[in-house]
Amino acid sequence: MGSKNMSEAGNTAVNLQEMSLTRFPMRRFIRPMLKARQGEFDLLRAILEKSPDAFTVHTPVYRLVFLNDPDLVKDLLERKYKDFHKDPGFATLRRLMGKGLLTSEDEFHLSQRRMIQPAFHKARIDEYAAHMVRLARAHATKWDDGATMDINAEMMAVTLAIISKTMFDADVTDDSEAIYEAVNTVIQYSERYMNPTVGKMFDVLPLPSTKRVHKAERTLNEIMYRFIREHRESGEDRGDLLSMLLMAQAEDGSGVMSDQQVRDECITLFLAGHETTSIAMSWTFYLLSQHPEIEARLHEEVDRVLEGGRAATAGDVPRLEYTRKVLAESMRIFPPAPAFGRQAMRDTTIGPYAIHKGDVVLVAAMAMQRQARWFPEPDRFDPERWAPELAAQRPKFSYFPFGGGVRKCIGEPFAWMEGILLLATFAQQWRFDLAPDARIGMDPKITLRPRYGMRMILRRR
Repeated sequence: MGSKNMSEAGNTAVNLQEMSLTRFPMRRFIRPMLKARQGEFDLLRAILEKSPDAFTVHTPVYRLVFLNDPDLVKDLLERKYKDFHKDPGFATLRRLMGKGLLTSEDEFHLSQRRMIQPAFHKARIDEYAAHMVRLARAHATKWDDGATMDINAEMMAVTLAIISKTMFDADVTDDSEAIYEAVNTVIQYSERYMNPTVGKMFDVLPLPSTKRVHKAERTLNEIMYRFIREHRESGEDRGDLLSMLLMAQAEDGSGVMSDQQVRDECITLFLAGHETTSIAMSWTFYLLSQHPEIEARLHEEVDRVLEGGRAATAGDVPRLEYTRKVLAESMRIFPPAPAFGRQAMRDTTIGPYAIHKGDVVLVAAMAMQRQARWFPEPDRFDPERWAPELAAQRPKFSYFPFGGGVRKCIGEPFAWMEGILLLATFAQQWRFDLAPDARIGMDPKITLRPRYGMRMILRRR
């Protein structure tokens, strides 16, 4: 029985409390969970397709509650969000990220979000389009026809340049290598810090990896505080995100953010802003390389909309309809954020199910977005799934690459514009063929990086 029907059948508090969760033995999930950590989600997905809408797995530390139904995910993210915090790992991740939007909670999170929201107003984002296209075109001039390159690394470099310009109005050419190494180190070891049991222990052990993390922190802090200091000294609105953050005030006019809080928000937006988009682009080029008929249709649209080879603009985004469908379908198959969790702060309910204080509720977008009940032939790359009439028939939370509710990614409009413009700009002049020696694998941490990079051969159109 679906959660919607059960919710309709159990409208009273008594019925809700009496509805118990199916408990599965942990041994049933040890292998699929380990496989999922290795990027092999097929076994976990197969189990979810045959499982109830919600079920539990008991571990020595937490009772894990898996949600396996869009209505229940909606309950978690929209109707009952006040009863939950991010999963316990995010408390230790604050050690690296500070109290930015990703890691803050409750009223502080809502207050910060309201202050930051104007920086992502549509008119402001439209102004960034020219920078996105200009920097993408400039980067592509370094490519040679027939060269084999790691496209993931190339996309990382492009999105790093874009987030640096749009966030700080800065050219980070001189700092790019140091920033790239620091960001890679933070992402590489983020999973360690998200483990509340061992995260603090690793932070004090004199291990080479710990020293690398501390060095990466210092590098990012020095660069972030330098940008903040330069902006405060200039006192002008430079049209970038940092200027907006420095001017932002609480709704009651009580004051602006401290340098520490600006730093926390900057490092959150900076890491998330270029990491997720570069990953989405890498997987998209991989999928296009495996489906030449879809790639040809993408090229036809790009050539028609950008007639004469002109540069794309913000005004072209609504006309690049198939380009958007390609990106949407790519993020269904390879969501940049593959899974997330929430911990119950009090006894509550999700749909008709009782959730106890301390329970950790898990949602695996990587598995849910590939289930056949919402996406027939789920492994097939089919951009036409995103025709408006088909998308409207599916439950809202059968697809959620940017999360949802009050914690939905604040940069989603920015990410869509950047992804569409980059895809159109590169497809205008280039094709990407998978290299014969390329190894394909997923590396699921906070994000879903290609485990071995993405070796591709560049072909000039």
